[in-house]
Amino acid sequence: MRRRATAILILTTAFLIFGAGEERERAQAAQPKASPPAIAGFHDAAQEEKWEKLFLAIPDPKQAEEHLRILTSAPHMAGTPEDKKTADYVAQQFQQDGLQTEIVAYKVWMNYPREISVDVVAPEGVHMHGPTREHVSDDRFQDDPRVVTPFTEYSPSGDVEAEVVYANYARPEDFNKLKEMGVDVRGKIVIARYGQNFRGVKAYIAQEHGAAGLIIYSDPIDDGYFKGEAYPQGPWRPATGVQRGSIGYMFEFAGDPTTPGVASVAALPESERIPPEKSAALPRIPTTPLSYQDSEPILAHLAGKVSPRDWQGALPFTYHLGPGPVRVRMHLQQDYQYRTIWDVIGTIPGSQQPAQWVVAGNHRDAWVYGAVDPNSGTSALLEAARGLGELLHAGWKPKRTIVLGSWDGEEQGLIGSTEWAEQHASDLAKAAAYLNVDVAVSGENFGASAVPSLKQFIRDVARAVPSPKGGTVYDAWRKAPEKRMGPTQEPSSAALSGSQNRPPAAEGSGPQVGDLGSGSDYTAFLQHLGVPSVDIGSSGPYGVYHSTFDDFEYFRKFTDPTFAYEQEMARVYGLEMLRLAGADVLPFDYAQYGKEIETYLKAAQAKAQTRFGQDALDFAPAFAAAARLQAAGTAIHKVQKNAQPREAELNQVLLGAERAFLLPRGLPNRPWYRHAIYAPGVYTGYAAVVIPGVNEALDAGDRQRARQELMELTSSVNLAAKMLQNFR
Repeated sequence: MRRRATAILILTTAFLIFGAGEERERAQAAQPKASPPAIAGFHDAAQEEKWEKLFLAIPDPKQAEEHLRILTSAPHMAGTPEDKKTADYVAQQFQQDGLQTEIVAYKVWMNYPREISVDVVAPEGVHMHGPTREHVSDDRFQDDPRVVTPFTEYSPSGDVEAEVVYANYARPEDFNKLKEMGVDVRGKIVIARYGQNFRGVKAYIAQEHGAAGLIIYSDPIDDGYFKGEAYPQGPWRPATGVQRGSIGYMFEFAGDPTTPGVASVAALPESERIPPEKSAALPRIPTTPLSYQDSEPILAHLAGKVSPRDWQGALPFTYHLGPGPVRVRMHLQQDYQYRTIWDVIGTIPGSQQPAQWVVAGNHRDAWVYGAVDPNSGTSALLEAARGLGELLHAGWKPKRTIVLGSWDGEEQGLIGSTEWAEQHASDLAKAAAYLNVDVAVSGENFGASAVPSLKQFIRDVARAVPSPKGGTVYDAWRKAPEKRMGPTQEPSSAALSGSQNRPPAAEGSGPQVGDLGSGSDYTAFLQHLGVPSVDIGSSGPYGVYHSTFDDFEYFRKFTDPTFAYEQEMARVYGLEMLRLAGADVLPFDYAQYGKEIETYLKAAQAKAQTRFGQDALDFAPAFAAAARLQAAGTAIHKVQKNAQPREAELNQVLLGAERAFLLPRGLPNRPWYRHAIYAPGVYTGYAAVVIPGVNEALDAGDRQRARQELMELTSSVNLAAKMLQNFR
């Protein structure tokens, strides 16, 4: 009934917009005609504006609220029966919207916790048995028996008893500082706080330094009471709140750890899988998370040297480094097996260029309830899909095929999106773009990350969407002070991730659009297959990340009480799809790409001179390639504005230029990552490393490798420029 009434309303509105009647047409003909505002890529901006006006009227706060209430009614960790129910719900919504819909299953290697315990066994008189069940004074969702005990995905099972050493954020520089201060972590249990890098990187570095085990805890200085009122009085992490998460080595490759580069379909023979014990993506030391309530007795009783003052957290005592006299016993028994996960795929076939897919995705699985992460994004996706469905009823047809993906298993290691991308690699070689939303709403501050060729595109989309603050999303974005993500949030949840080795002046005017590192589902599309990508989100105070308390009541109380920002994000997301699926000419800006690569090269050159001396590496050919790309991008931009006779050929060239950045052999030591310009950092995991082959060789002090990677980079940039220049 709802759909029928809405369809009637849309059809009526469409009639009023498109069939105004002869009298109105004669009256309008007598008036001077104003030129409609240009929309990049469209010859008939007026027609596109009419469809966009229709679309913007459809996403509804109340409907978004209902989606979120249903999706978060039970914990739905990947592979569970409750997870399958969310897949069925999304599939039902896609079908109602008129999308061709299928549920795609994959068989992937995952662990659930069987027994998890952490105990203080010394000194005498100090007691702690964890993990304590998450609990606050007022939360009706917290006592559901299906809430999974805090654990770490892809930690091995193990029993470890050892003295404890505090290692701050467990970054390379933190372990170097410990060594400088005479603290040996070999054979010890390291305790480190969340933030500054991906938790899997913490495990990797602790493993490299010989630690016997790792405890990762949430310090209140990072996302607890130091930031403001803790939940349920405020949005920050309470004393018992624990951040679950994966420590799989996604900087090696994303997806199922037993099938890099191969889709883990149910029928895949065992012989084509890597034995788990040989997978480069799986850690070797037992690792588990704790709350700051459970961590306090450990940290409070460490002796040894006083920690560096910038290592001090917010617990009410001076932090020491250890080792000991605190000893801890970790008992981790994991239940590893192949489990089934479910992607939901909805398709709207393209009418003119069906092979050029515009893929838009969000992951659906959560560690517990997942109201902010990820189901605020799922709700926005569903409302965007509903809008597209209503346009279909009104007669709209996209030129390019739109594919909507509701991914599963993202929390474990971007699994659902990666397996689907690997399965459809040949189709995605022709895809126009991948559009991601993970956390759609954790607050009021819009942000985005993208490849340089699509940064102006997302700014232009933001100009067309009204903001709950008044004006447009672009206006609010531009006026807001730049907000970097908090140390415990994924880049996709803040939408502006930043990057390593990226000069602050790498972009032109307008709100800053970040670079794409990893931590969300664009990874396989961009960094493995070369599909131009955008990630959006609206961020704010959010301290219950990956905990039990990220539930519907939290969201309604602290995140988006009126669901106005859910509506905003559905509108932005849908408009991205409309414009890229309907554009006559793809609105890619390769002049900007050339400019940004030039700034990356300047920073790398300065680093090389510091490392190896003034003339140790010849950057001149690389700078020439970046200038060539910038000039070619400027020239072809003029063609993009008026290329009607050869649009199909031009679009193929524009798509091919991004694929030119794919390295045939991939990055050194991690060939699954193939993009020459962007990759997740080995020692950050989330933030992007720009021109990663060159910068990681420089960081390693390997001049010969840096020289080789600089040649590879120059070749790929020249290839992209040549593709653009050859269009005549």
